[in-house]
Amino acid sequence: MSLMNTPDFQLSRDAFGRLLLTDADGQRHEGIVPVRAFPLSAPQAGLSLVGADGRERLWIDRLDDLPPAMRALLDEELAARDFAPALLKLHAVSSFGVPSTWRVDTDRGPTRFVLKAEEDIRRLADGSLLIASAHGVQFRIADPKTLDRASRKLLERFL
Repeated sequence: MSLMNTPDFQLSRDAFGRLLLTDADGQRHEGIVPVRAFPLSAPQAGLSLVGADGRERLWIDRLDDLPPAMRALLDEELAARDFAPALLKLHAVSSFGVPSTWRVDTDRGPTRFVLKAEEDIRRLADGSLLIASAHGVQFRIADPKTLDRASRKLLERFL
């Protein structure tokens, strides 16, 4: 199913707070999960609304094309799903081998995490870095050159 200029579907929440999609045929789909096609490189383009069975129920080309109320509902749902704190400063690493424990500051506050393997640090096309902790939390460094000198020095040991 594809989205045209005017949405022919409705989004709401059920009694349990889960996302509910009513499609153009009037069929209700409960437990809808929005999934970005390109969460890092094009977060506003390409969104799939997936049913509880894992099948796509609706494709949205651009979030900006939706009415404000629908957009707000999806933004709220995506915010919980797209948790990726920005890494601002590295204070220490337990060792320069892996696994190692990193003590850092993020835009969400100070934290510690374990880096299991060097492959868990990925360079993205725009020059940013994505670091996956042992618990699956993705930490993002938008521009490694903007980190302070000590942080860059620690990070370079893993790149």
